[in-house]
Amino acid sequence: MLWCGEPADLRRGRQADPGRDPVRCPWCGNPNDRVVDSRTAEDGVAIRRRRECLRCSRRFTTFERVVEVGVSVVKRDGAKEPFDRGKIVAGVMKAIKNRPVTPEQVDALAARTEERLRRKGPLVTTQEVGLEVLAQLRRLDDVAYLRFASVYKDFQELTDFERELGILLQKRELRGPAGAVSGRRNRSRNKA
Repeated sequence: MLWCGEPADLRRGRQADPGRDPVRCPWCGNPNDRVVDSRTAEDGVAIRRRRECLRCSRRFTTFERVVEVGVSVVKRDGAKEPFDRGKIVAGVMKAIKNRPVTPEQVDALAARTEERLRRKGPLVTTQEVGLEVLAQLRRLDDVAYLRFASVYKDFQELTDFERELGILLQKRELRGPAGAVSGRRNRSRNKA
């Protein structure tokens, strides 16, 4: 990840380098300014700088943000295309239909998936994308996981579902007792 911003000498109130493209005052267009105040912004994702123009003395604000490194997906036929978070959201939305999962949870899942894929490098395979979505869905909702897995893994027979369900149940046993969802169901049955 790269920080986009201005040359260091501009931050100190010095003259701009002739070879660089500095921030210009929005009032008079002068490239020379000094930084009056710097602080983090947007939950630490950006740096907000208050600047004062050295010519007209007016103040203005600039932001420095991380320039995200693009991720490309290598498809099964070898073609490459830019990563598209919307495809993950669309696939997961189909899998969660009529499930107690909110759109915010889906967006968070897509963001976590994208971040994990970005850490793997600029090139990821469709297999890596699918496996990461499955891993995230497993933590979110077992039924949605099975629905997504049935399409992603191209289930052809009932035994494919049985095998995947068996794997899910084994992992649940390793995690310990059933979560809050099953506990709520038991309590509601006791009241009836």
